[in-house]
Amino acid sequence: MSIRSLRRAAAPPALAAAVVMAAGACGGADAGSGSDGTRLSGTIRVDGSSTVAPLSTAAAQLFQVENPGVRITVGTSGTGGGFEKFCAGETDISDASRPIDDDEKAACEKNGVRFEEFQVANDGLSVVVNKDNDWAECLTVEQLRKIWEPGSKVNNWNQVDPKFPDQKLELFGAGTDSGTFDYFTEAVNGEEGASRTDYSPSEDDNVTVQGVAGSKGGLGYFGLSYYEENRDELKVLKIDGGGGCVEPTRQTVQNGTYKPLSRPLFIYPKASSLQKPEVLAFVEFYVERNAEIAESSLFVPLNSEQEAELRRDLDALKAQQGS
Repeated sequence: MSIRSLRRAAAPPALAAAVVMAAGACGGADAGSGSDGTRLSGTIRVDGSSTVAPLSTAAAQLFQVENPGVRITVGTSGTGGGFEKFCAGETDISDASRPIDDDEKAACEKNGVRFEEFQVANDGLSVVVNKDNDWAECLTVEQLRKIWEPGSKVNNWNQVDPKFPDQKLELFGAGTDSGTFDYFTEAVNGEEGASRTDYSPSEDDNVTVQGVAGSKGGLGYFGLSYYEENRDELKVLKIDGGGGCVEPTRQTVQNGTYKPLSRPLFIYPKASSLQKPEVLAFVEFYVERNAEIAESSLFVPLNSEQEAELRRDLDALKAQQGS
């Protein structure tokens, strides 16, 4: 099964076992062996952001080619839901589309869960509309705020701009457990979690795709990679963050010109899990093959400075582990 197929088939509430790609080993160390030459086995549990899940699934697929004795499950409980499981000790790695917050750090500390943080890719939140929407090409952040601020009563496109037609506005977006929700609300409304509530929420970005694609007046938001996967079904809007209208692309996300909806993506491996050779090997693989993994799953790779920092973080981790 291809990465594209996995993205469309993912079931958000459950842990779905990543599928092993039927391909030969990709060089490097002996297939299926750890740093000490022993064959790797066991199960690695990953959960969290639905945005980051395709990235971790791609990493799992590639890793399992060389390590067929290791089973990796990738769940999509949302960034917040993932951290709840992680800080309760239920998972080995938490996917996150925002940094861990203070309350989550406190929960982890209370339960004795220590962790490492790695930025593994970049992403831009894309604002999308129905393919039949021929009136909107660019929205300002102020217009987005007018639509999404708490208590907003905007329910027609002509309330967004008098030049727009009399067309019912139907809204779709991330659920409250999603890091996408946290990032979007802070970037647009100035406060994390501040949002109108009368919209169709889901931690599954595919539900948002279907909702917007099925409504002429639909508008939604999610990670850029999901738009790229569904560009035949949706239309993406340019966003004016104060410096003119900019379309979300890999280039504008990586160089920071797509404002204010560009963001970093993370994985958080648990320190105690890193004592297990299969988990440490997977994290090392994730970092060392980072650019390939990001490209294969349609994410924006790290820039040179971010890549250098990631390598330094890995070197520090390996030194701690005595690798």
